[in-house]
Amino acid sequence: MNARPKKSFGQHFLHDKRYIERIVSAISPRPNDFVVEIGPGEGALTWPLLTAAGKLTAIELDTDLIPGLTAHAAEVGELNIIQADVLKVDFTALAHRHGVARLRIAGNLPYYISSPILFHCVEHAAAIEDMHFMLQKEVVDRMAAEPGSKVYGRLSVMLQLACRVEPLFYVPPGAFRPPPKVDSAVVRLIPLPPEQLPDADPERLYAIVKAAFAQRRKTLSNALKQLLDSDAIRSADVDPKARAETLAPADFVRLAKLPV
Repeated sequence: MNARPKKSFGQHFLHDKRYIERIVSAISPRPNDFVVEIGPGEGALTWPLLTAAGKLTAIELDTDLIPGLTAHAAEVGELNIIQADVLKVDFTALAHRHGVARLRIAGNLPYYISSPILFHCVEHAAAIEDMHFMLQKEVVDRMAAEPGSKVYGRLSVMLQLACRVEPLFYVPPGAFRPPPKVDSAVVRLIPLPPEQLPDADPERLYAIVKAAFAQRRKTLSNALKQLLDSDAIRSADVDPKARAETLAPADFVRLAKLPV
């Protein structure tokens, strides 16, 4: 395949075999794994993943790419293509429909909607074994950032409360066609077991994290004044004068568990 990348879909096709091999090695697909690839593009990752697992489900929005993928798939293995916006795909239902406990998800994500895709996957984390994504390096840095870092924020907290985040390696622009204007990185996400998940209302937790980071320079007492007063914040062993970027993910969980 030699498709023309579409700017509207944020397409940058991976072509460097060295990095393709490193990504597939990191995923380490096993026979009979239920692998789901988001955005197969020209099939750079599709074919080695399909060869290793024997079958693969790919989610592709661009209808122009599907005929080429389908034509080549017959020579490799069983490829099921879902033509859809990944944000509308119910991963939990997909796992149930195929009678598998958990999915293994991989993909070179469109950078302009990477965060919504990550949050969407996290919503279905109970049905996912692991995720391996190619993302903008800046996003991976934010995902794995620790408290106190300049890039630590809402994405860091919400992902780290749901998954173990493991940055793996960087990928230069030249590995893609066309080369993006940013560096890329591969990251592994492993959903946490149920006993390690936050024991707080998810909507309340999200609201507190979102409000806390909405204006980073504000103290928590100011940022959360519509949700919690200073005394309540203090009762959770959190300093009301602290700023959001200094709090560990567990601190936000304690805030979310306070009585409304």
